[in-house]
Amino acid sequence: MIRRILIADDEPNIVTSLEFLMRGDDFDVRVARNGEEALRLAESFRPDLVLLDVMMPRRSGFEVCRKIRENPALRNVKIVMLTAKGRDVEKERGLDLGANAYVTKPFSTKELMNTVRGLLPGRD
Repeated sequence: MIRRILIADDEPNIVTSLEFLMRGDDFDVRVARNGEEALRLAESFRPDLVLLDVMMPRRSGFEVCRKIRENPALRNVKIVMLTAKGRDVEKERGLDLGANAYVTKPFSTKELMNTVRGLLPGRD
């Protein structure tokens, strides 16, 4: 079973590296470059997991996380906040809004993949 990942980030270099990393692990990947696009794609693409940057145009990652959690059709989507905002208060806010994990930039690709694989067990 191929798992779907939505990358929501507005930094081209980060998006390129995340796409390469996720596609290399056989994920079906879509990219959103702002918060509004992330919400639209979450509803239409129905990802298994969202890699969600906090600081994006149109809607913040915090707002996107909250909206995903409010949508019953998306309740099983895993959310990994991926951000440069690494203070404890931001981490707590992301987790309180329903994020499953919080990874701080710069991140280790190995750490990120371990987090993703841990949240999506049972891949064939």
